[in-house]
Amino acid sequence: DIITGPSFTQEPQDIMYSLNMEHSEVILNCAANGYPIPNYRWKQNGTDIDFTMSYHYRLIGGSLAISNPYKAQAIGTYQCLATNPLGTILSQKAKLQFAYIENFETKTRSTVSVLAGQGVVLLCGPPPFFGDVYYAWTFNDHPLPVQEDSRRFISQETGNLYIAKVEPSDVGNYTCFVTNMQAQKRIQGPPTPLVLRNDGVMGEYEPKIEVRFPETVQAAKGSTVKLECFALGNPVPNISWRRLDGSPLARKIEYSKSKGTIGIPNFQQEDEGSYECIAGNLRGRNIARGQLFLYAPPEWDKKIQTTDLSIYDPLFWECRASGKPIPSYVWLKNGEPIVPEERIQIENGSLVITMLNVSDSGFYQCVAENKYQTIYANAELRVRASAPDFSKNPMQKISVVQVGGDVVIECKPKASPRAMISWAKGSEMIRQSKRFFILEDGSLKIYNVTKLDAGTYTCIAMNQFGIAKTSGNLVIKERTIITVPPPQMDVTVGESIVLPCQVFHDPSIEVVFTWYLNGNVIDFQRGVPHFERIGGESVGDLMIREIQLNHSGKYVCMVETTLDNLSAVADIIVRGPPGPPSNVRIENISSTTSQLCWRPGIDNNSPIQIYTIQTRTPFSVGWLAVSTIPEILNGKMHTATVVGLNPWVEYEFRVVAGNSIGIGEPSQPSKLLRTKAAVPVVAPTTIGGGGGSQSELVITWESIPEELQNGEGFGYIIMFRPVGSLTWTKASVSSVEASKYVYRNESLIPLSPFEVKVGVYNNEGEGTLSPATIVYSGEDEPQLAPTGASVQSFSASEVDISWNSIAWNRSTGRVLGYEVLYWTEDSKETSSGKIRVSGNITTKSITGLKANTLYFATVRAYNTAGTGPSSDLVNVTTKKSPPSQAPSNIAWKLKNSKLCLNWEHVKTMENESDVLGYKILYRQNRQSKTHILETNNTSAEILVPFGEDYIIEIRTVSDGGDGSSSEKIRIPKISSKFHFLKKNVHLPNKYQ
Repeated sequence: DIITGPSFTQEPQDIMYSLNMEHSEVILNCAANGYPIPNYRWKQNGTDIDFTMSYHYRLIGGSLAISNPYKAQAIGTYQCLATNPLGTILSQKAKLQFAYIENFETKTRSTVSVLAGQGVVLLCGPPPFFGDVYYAWTFNDHPLPVQEDSRRFISQETGNLYIAKVEPSDVGNYTCFVTNMQAQKRIQGPPTPLVLRNDGVMGEYEPKIEVRFPETVQAAKGSTVKLECFALGNPVPNISWRRLDGSPLARKIEYSKSKGTIGIPNFQQEDEGSYECIAGNLRGRNIARGQLFLYAPPEWDKKIQTTDLSIYDPLFWECRASGKPIPSYVWLKNGEPIVPEERIQIENGSLVITMLNVSDSGFYQCVAENKYQTIYANAELRVRASAPDFSKNPMQKISVVQVGGDVVIECKPKASPRAMISWAKGSEMIRQSKRFFILEDGSLKIYNVTKLDAGTYTCIAMNQFGIAKTSGNLVIKERTIITVPPPQMDVTVGESIVLPCQVFHDPSIEVVFTWYLNGNVIDFQRGVPHFERIGGESVGDLMIREIQLNHSGKYVCMVETTLDNLSAVADIIVRGPPGPPSNVRIENISSTTSQLCWRPGIDNNSPIQIYTIQTRTPFSVGWLAVSTIPEILNGKMHTATVVGLNPWVEYEFRVVAGNSIGIGEPSQPSKLLRTKAAVPVVAPTTIGGGGGSQSELVITWESIPEELQNGEGFGYIIMFRPVGSLTWTKASVSSVEASKYVYRNESLIPLSPFEVKVGVYNNEGEGTLSPATIVYSGEDEPQLAPTGASVQSFSASEVDISWNSIAWNRSTGRVLGYEVLYWTEDSKETSSGKIRVSGNITTKSITGLKANTLYFATVRAYNTAGTGPSSDLVNVTTKKSPPSQAPSNIAWKLKNSKLCLNWEHVKTMENESDVLGYKILYRQNRQSKTHILETNNTSAEILVPFGEDYIIEIRTVSDGGDGSSSEKIRIPKISSKFHFLKKNVHLPNKYQ
């Protein structure tokens, strides 16, 4: 093991000990490393502790344990000393203090009597204590403490309760509570009664400050500083704070509810200064002032470091600490103060020993101290005296250098004092010359090496204690040369290229190639896209696949060996389509044109040859190219006029540039602008109409889309006249979304032809009219009622109704079809069912009816004007409901591909149709096609082929329709057994 001096791993810290603590032992920690293992001593208040004289003290390792500490004996400052054969060091000092609080005196407190409106101070009068305490007051027997507000304040400095202006509700008993968290104890004082005098009321008076913070406050750096200020007065005074130098109060300042306390957290140099508390009311104001000063314990700015020096060397050590007040310094050696002498000088934080001897070795401590704290910086001084020795730092056995290069052969023996150095090559001593030079540290430097310089070199070191030698060989290698450097290249984006980099080098030296692009290393290990190293040991070629625009720049091929490094540079220009133009602006806009200008984008190393302008509106799908003046925009043009725009439409534009390589990315869109309004020019299309009621002419058209309306106030002009007439009737519709106009006139002849035109207008004027179209006026309802109506029931839910068609003409009203109305006796005709048929159909089935119910029905003709008169009323009763019971007790037997079935006859209920017969539905298990066999009997035979399963079910047949089906019966492929299947009956296993 290597002998090492002591160094602390744990030092004692300040302790606050509570006399109420369950543990009756205090431990001050101390531990140190070192070999041999250090032993420990302790000082109390600067005096060594004699462990043989007191059973209260004992050592646990290096830590000090104090059992059943007695306040008067144990209180004080403690310091740990760690010692081994190399020296002694002192720990930082630690204070041991005792937290306690005694009980209040039990004597009764005097009653405090005041006038209403007067201020009062209730004294807490706490008993003796040590440690931080917290004060609180309770009122009468209320469990919650008195809450501070603008009228009440509890000083955490004195414990007193202040009431700025007493009110009748304040009368009662007040009790002060003191909590010492460090002593783990809370005590309660005797109650203080507060009563009101009945001899008057206190008038208004100016504030009287009863709680003042000190005129001078010393505050530790980083601590939280609290200032208290509270005043009595009538009316209740307002409290405000400010700094006398005019600086604003820091935003970090915290206020209590009453504003009687401010807290300044993390106190710093800028928080120093004079603070003022102002208490004011209607009667005047009062002021309290105080000044805050920062103090800071010492902190190291510069420490001493462990130092190895030779005998006769000088020592200069300096340590510096910051703090407020400025710290003073003391120097210790092995725990004892250093006494200055002729060769040892001490000045503040510096220690100078002009000529070291071996006895100066040891452990030194620089101690910085102000009145708030003491800190220690530790370092070891080792003073050595020895003959030269190369055992731990021999010369390198082989040094390699290239022809023409420079080489340094190191020679660094350990020697105290420093050794004299000389050199030999082979058996000949080396003299210094222009090419051979012995450096200050003893190393040999050879300039402009030739092959003749190869050989064995010996370094000889000597001092007054002895001599030592070390040797090594110098090997000369050929220089490395780049034979094929990368050339300058001009390429198009997307191409693939190879940049060569080939070298000549000494065969015994390994070569490493590194490529840089614009100063950044190309890392092939991470699989950089597009880049690949190709070639062999002496080839460092770089392949770039599908080269990109951002690959333009300076490429450097760096060639490195263990002896030298060299590089070759090539500029690569990558040409591509231009970048997007910028700053596209609309400078002028009319109803159909727009003046545009823009700035060119990056040309990407190929001049811009052409520009294209694209536009987008709320009505377009994506961007569309537009016509311009001039028609072709060359690369030098940065302004153009866009033509062919629609009036009163919001447009945005973008510009695309192109060069010989291709078309680039588009610019950002221009600001959205609307073209000016104009008279509409597009007439409506799909003019039609007709229908409506008698004396109406209905005209319809396809509305004009918004992008073709050309301005505000858009509407439609309707022109119409009877065929053969010369006079047009004109009307207008102001709705932009309108597509219909109805003209009403009692004198209109039904189905009269009219010539119709529809045009457009807006606030700018009237536009184009559509070509004329023939539209017929409305017609009258049919005048004739159908005849020969009859109705017949087919089942419990279906009837058929039929009638004779109407022979109509223009005067009796056109017939487009017929409408059937039907209802039950207990329903109203307005809630009846309704079915329509078109054309000349004269029969209709009505389904979904109730069983065994009387239905009434009538028929009437209809056309576009409405419905005509109804036919005579007809009625019919639907059949009774089909049987609800399904066939049961079905038995079957399969023999020679013949299936014999038997079942029980189904009996019907009184309100059900009689059973007229049965349907047998059967299908192969794997097919969906169902076969039906009808019979009037309760048995049947079916021919079925072998080799397939069959699914069979049976249902009843009646006037009311088919009844319920039996359960599905599965007939297996081969079976001769007779099976009985009953609904909801579980058969024995032998029948299943």
